[in-house]
Amino acid sequence: MLHGIDVSNWQGAVDWDAHARAGVSFAFAKASEGSTFTDRWFGANWNGMRENWIVCGAYHFARPAGDPDEQAAHFLRTVQQAGGLRRGDLLALDLETGDRMPAFQVARFARRWCQVVAARTGLRPVVYTYLSFAQKGNCAGLEDHPLWIAAPDAPRGRPEVPGPWRGWVIHQHCDDPLDRNVFRGTRAELTFLGYRGRRSA
Repeated sequence: MLHGIDVSNWQGAVDWDAHARAGVSFAFAKASEGSTFTDRWFGANWNGMRENWIVCGAYHFARPAGDPDEQAAHFLRTVQQAGGLRRGDLLALDLETGDRMPAFQVARFARRWCQVVAARTGLRPVVYTYLSFAQKGNCAGLEDHPLWIAAPDAPRGRPEVPGPWRGWVIHQHCDDPLDRNVFRGTRAELTFLGYRGRRSA
């Protein structure tokens, strides 16, 4: 398995060289949230990952009460302004709050966001979520997107998988003091993740 981390503005400046030397193979950095928020550390993180040959992932924190088209556009602008995409990069939707919306509306938001991002980039987004949130129906219709499951209480590489998925791709197995992840596959398989079996949401 490959080892990775995920970061946001909460970590401040990240020493990517040190993480690379410690065996981190991939990482996700928060790029945006909602329709207007941009993580001020994203540009530095995006370039730091790339400079250290770490597989680059960018994620958007979903606000389902908002417009999915606007949020997708904001996310993609943020990534473009940081240097844009290269082959092998990964994109993800962080879907962990419903903003007090019914589950079917949260799921509809997520499907539309993924559809817009896939259409504009040719990449199938990964979906980050957790067990109880998905079990409420908030992820309905997202089974064609790779599952990044947050399950810090489960043994590494052995998370419980919620429907509509049948298996996981990335497991966030630790969230203190840093979010740590594993990918069950090779680097080549990871960099092809966004392309393999891509379908519209």
